[in-house]
Amino acid sequence: MKPKTYIRLLCSALLSGWIAGCATLPSERAITITPVSLLTPDTLSRIHVDATLHIPSKALSNRSRLIVRPRLLQGNSPISECPVMAFDAPIYSKKMERRIKLSGYSDPLADRSVKIDRKKEYSIPYTVTLPVTGTMDGGRIAAVLETDGCGNCYPFDTVDVAYISNLPTLIDLQGSLRLCWMEPKFVIAPKVLNGAGEALLQFRINRYDIDLSLGNNLNEMEQMLSTLLGVVSDTLVMLNRLDIYGMASADGSYAFNTTLARNRALAAKEWLVERTGMQHDLADKITTGSRPEGWRPVLEAMRADRHKDTSAVASILDRYDAENDDVAEHYIRRLACWNDIRTKYLQKDRKVEYEYTYTIRSFTTDQELIDAYAKRPDAFNEEELLRVATLMPTLPEKRSVYETTLRRFPQSQVAANNLAILLLREGRTDEASALLDTLGNLAPEALNTKAAICVHRHDYEQATALFEANKALPESQYNLGLLMANARKMESAYALMQDFGDTQTAIVALCCGHDEAAAAIMESCDDTTPLAEYVRALVSARKADGNALIDHLRSAVTEEDLRVRAEVEADFRPYATRTDFINLISQGERDE
Repeated sequence: MKPKTYIRLLCSALLSGWIAGCATLPSERAITITPVSLLTPDTLSRIHVDATLHIPSKALSNRSRLIVRPRLLQGNSPISECPVMAFDAPIYSKKMERRIKLSGYSDPLADRSVKIDRKKEYSIPYTVTLPVTGTMDGGRIAAVLETDGCGNCYPFDTVDVAYISNLPTLIDLQGSLRLCWMEPKFVIAPKVLNGAGEALLQFRINRYDIDLSLGNNLNEMEQMLSTLLGVVSDTLVMLNRLDIYGMASADGSYAFNTTLARNRALAAKEWLVERTGMQHDLADKITTGSRPEGWRPVLEAMRADRHKDTSAVASILDRYDAENDDVAEHYIRRLACWNDIRTKYLQKDRKVEYEYTYTIRSFTTDQELIDAYAKRPDAFNEEELLRVATLMPTLPEKRSVYETTLRRFPQSQVAANNLAILLLREGRTDEASALLDTLGNLAPEALNTKAAICVHRHDYEQATALFEANKALPESQYNLGLLMANARKMESAYALMQDFGDTQTAIVALCCGHDEAAAAIMESCDDTTPLAEYVRALVSARKADGNALIDHLRSAVTEEDLRVRAEVEADFRPYATRTDFINLISQGERDE
């Protein structure tokens, strides 16, 4: 035997002798407490003791007072004192009364002492509710039995009142939440896009040629050219069609204005074809047309100016809405405000509007996607970007692609959900929450992530409501079970989690006393973490298989927190005097 082990066992024996004392009672007169319960702290971190103290006949001498001092212990360290009980034999009681009367002695246990007849047996209830720390992993309540008046021993025995099992503290709430990483099936979809714009141009009266020296014509046409060059010169883009529409003012005949507007559109087309050097086959995709401006812009301008004759113009336009502009013009010219309309409200700038559709080349193979993304991420649709994110080998690279996706497609549920999960794992809870808040209706997977964010914020009420509403998703059902376990509603938690068969479920099963179910889960579970081995050790303890307990515990105590916990774990108390158990939980011996 190693020297350290020998010294420790010797100290343990000496300590046991001190507790037992030299006046240990014969077994038939031993004072006992039943039942020695296994207690679990409630949701308010309290334990409720309900036991009975048994005092056999002739357990005390006539001159003795029995003092029962229960204490909450963790290991052999006292944590707190419990209410004391005292029982006075007849002669002791008379001597105490005489002492109080003659010397004015104040008995500190006067309000807690009970007179007993030593020839009788007594069964006395002992109930108490004690607060414990929420993180207390285990411990016990032990009653130290002392005598006052025997003149020989103090104390003479100790008996266990209850063991504290706090298995719910093994549950890793935040670390065990199940999050739904979304990777949709990649489907190649045509990328047909639309665009539109306008150029505000000035023309000489009744002319359609574009004079770049007038007004802001040069800048307007250059802007139109720049927009369309981005389409027609892009090697990844195929122009499907470009429609250019000219406009003319409302005054004048409808037929004349329609022809004038079409010619202005044609002039814009010719200018664009010349400037871009467009091939004939591409130029043939450009169509021209006209859009009569009508009198509605005039009416809106008058309304904005709060002109007194606005209602008169509105009445004419409503009355002749089904007719062409010439009919309305006939009556508007007869209004007293015609000169105001002609000088103030007829538009000096004409519009040339354009609309176009184009198709961006699709990327079909994974290698093509990776290569193209490095050069032209702007040419990708949402599905292609999400596929690229899937292909990226590292989490930072995935995050970068999801950020790019959301800049182009702000309502992408997949990108927002997966990026929120990455942020949550980095502890960036507020950023993850803000990201999901930008979405409309959340997909079930994203709703599960939002609820998980609430858990990280310790907003368990909101998290519970979200998981409950989303319970059709298996991950949300499991997470709801974790919250129930965190609230010490173990049976409800087990009902939600029992089909998942993981280490956390086995812990909940043990908390409920479903030992066989916990054993079956850990037998089929491939989890080999220290926590899983610790749970297997607990299962072995419940099966009274000490050798298997030691085997599993050997792998578990490589994690320091579990080693410390094992020393006070209620389920392990029957094995606490085994040499291999003592060696296993001794930090010094493990380091050697």
